[in-house]
Amino acid sequence: MTTMTEPSAARFLRLQTVLIGALALAVVVTITAPAQVPATPPAAQPATPTVAQPATPPAAQPATPTVAQPADQSSGSEAGPNSDNGTIVIPKKKEPEEPPPPPAPAEPKIKNPGGETYSLRVDVPIVNLDVSVILDKNHQFVPGLKAANFLVLEDGVEQKVDRVRIGQTPITAVMLLEFAANSYYYINEMRTASVGFFHSLRPDDYVAVMTYDLQTHILSDFTNNKDVIAESLNSLTMPGFSDTDMFDALYETLDRTSRIEGRKYILLIGTGRDTFSKITLDKILAKIKATPNVTIFTIGTGALVNEMRAGGGMREMNYLQAQNQLKTFAEMTGGLSFSPLFQGELPDDFAQINNSIRNQYLLSYRPTNPANDGSYRKVKVILVDNEGHPMQMQDEKGRPLKYSVIARDGYKARLPVE
Repeated sequence: MTTMTEPSAARFLRLQTVLIGALALAVVVTITAPAQVPATPPAAQPATPTVAQPATPPAAQPATPTVAQPADQSSGSEAGPNSDNGTIVIPKKKEPEEPPPPPAPAEPKIKNPGGETYSLRVDVPIVNLDVSVILDKNHQFVPGLKAANFLVLEDGVEQKVDRVRIGQTPITAVMLLEFAANSYYYINEMRTASVGFFHSLRPDDYVAVMTYDLQTHILSDFTNNKDVIAESLNSLTMPGFSDTDMFDALYETLDRTSRIEGRKYILLIGTGRDTFSKITLDKILAKIKATPNVTIFTIGTGALVNEMRAGGGMREMNYLQAQNQLKTFAEMTGGLSFSPLFQGELPDDFAQINNSIRNQYLLSYRPTNPANDGSYRKVKVILVDNEGHPMQMQDEKGRPLKYSVIARDGYKARLPVE
């Protein structure tokens, strides 16, 4: 057996190392080579023999395998296009969806949730009637009547009276005086009547003073100061016109009083004649019907003058027509009308007016016809006894007494927009 010398052994080891490196490079080239072969093969190059150079032999190291890295496409290397399809993304395992939360338990149903307050409004029409019951002989007020003693007929249909009470309250009145240069006797009677009503006022009564001839004049607004009222009456010394436009004056007065709350009264003192009013009789009657909570009392002047001129003719017809107009105004509103011949009758007339104003029965009922159609409803009030028969009144000696039931003859129903 031939034994190799030391130099021979070293050369063998270097050759072995070179062969292993060449083999590894060949493997790498084979893996990273492009799959396609160029159409024109390159010219065969003569193999260059590897010449082993003498060198100091390195220490023996274990061979480190070389891992082929993919070439960068942007580098433009000669290795050809990158055949790698990118990083393989492994899809993440889908986690199971969480079940939806269970619905909240239903709240218990209660009648008034949250303790809130609700209100319901029902518009039920109520009719209030001011009714006076006065004896015809002495004009005294008849007290002590109950709800069952009043029979109210609305358009002929009986109504149920729910409540009856007696009211004694201060009054709010307008003194509407005819002050025209037509006759001294008329002016003198008007003054006497207005002063008589002035003395019947109470401290808590509110009164306004108005006069009319061709126009309407306001002498004083509503006041409870008697000095102001007296000063207004004392200023009636020299009339300006002889015309008496009563319809226009009454229409304007009704229009002004309709803006005041509560019950109002108009004391109309004059002859009742009308000369050049723009408002006709039909329009003033319609205005009276459409104005609620107003009662008209009238005192006609000139009764004595007309009596002295009796004998028929056009003058007497005009006077009778004028007095009839005043009476109609009062009856439509539940008031009273007087035509005194002498001044001595005025205190009794004003006493009756005061009894009618300050002592009244206030009747309240719900009409059987609740329609808000703006129609005019005719109302009639009758006194009945416990058995439903017409009431009979007697004095201490058993003699029958006549009485009068004073109330409005109707009212106008509301409209839907009111």
